[in-house]
Amino acid sequence: MFSRKRGGPKHVRPDDAPQSAALAKSMGDGPAPEHGPYDSRHAPDGVQRLDLGSLLIPALEGVEVRVQANPDGGVEQIVLVHGNSALQLGVFAAPRSEGIWNEVRAEIATAMTADGAAPQEFDGPYGVELAARVNTPEGPADVRFVGVDGPRWMVRALFQGLAAADPGQEGVLGECLRGLVVVRDEEARPVREALPLRLPREMAEHAERHATEGEDPTPPNVAANEQFPGPNGRHVH
Repeated sequence: MFSRKRGGPKHVRPDDAPQSAALAKSMGDGPAPEHGPYDSRHAPDGVQRLDLGSLLIPALEGVEVRVQANPDGGVEQIVLVHGNSALQLGVFAAPRSEGIWNEVRAEIATAMTADGAAPQEFDGPYGVELAARVNTPEGPADVRFVGVDGPRWMVRALFQGLAAADPGQEGVLGECLRGLVVVRDEEARPVREALPLRLPREMAEHAERHATEGEDPTPPNVAANEQFPGPNGRHVH
């Protein structure tokens, strides 16, 4: 939907640069945060979660989890739906030494402006957020971007629908974001590379069973959303 310039050197800097003491405290090496997204070392116990590899999503009643997967079972998109709101989630590699949400947010704003939108920044519970009304095939739609920097990762959350127009309407989707857990592997990855996601066991078994039977192996609840710009410079559907 939005045009984005392709990555330059800052997009491929290694994620294992030394971390400052201040950043270490704010991004995972200090006390556990009051709410998530959590790094896995700080994830609260006793919470039922859906395991998608690098993301663990709270299993909350009434929330529909839609995934888009490739033939190998790798997840390319996650969208949570509740009522008239949706929450699209992405998780990406980031350096030890600094967060990347500020620069990602600026690039998203530039891309939306180039496409005729008027993005506005405002302070939210996760820091500076970005909101705009964009044109879609179905007509104008509200979107709201939230970014959370963690130790060697960044979560990008995109609210759509009522939760985008009014943050007070986040409801259970906001609970999902606040309870999200990031499991960052030890592999060194280029900054902004998407962290690996996989189908939950039940969905993977569904796809495998139907593929064996010669039917459409697509897992249930596949999302078909508008395209939005991703931190790696490519569209996210």
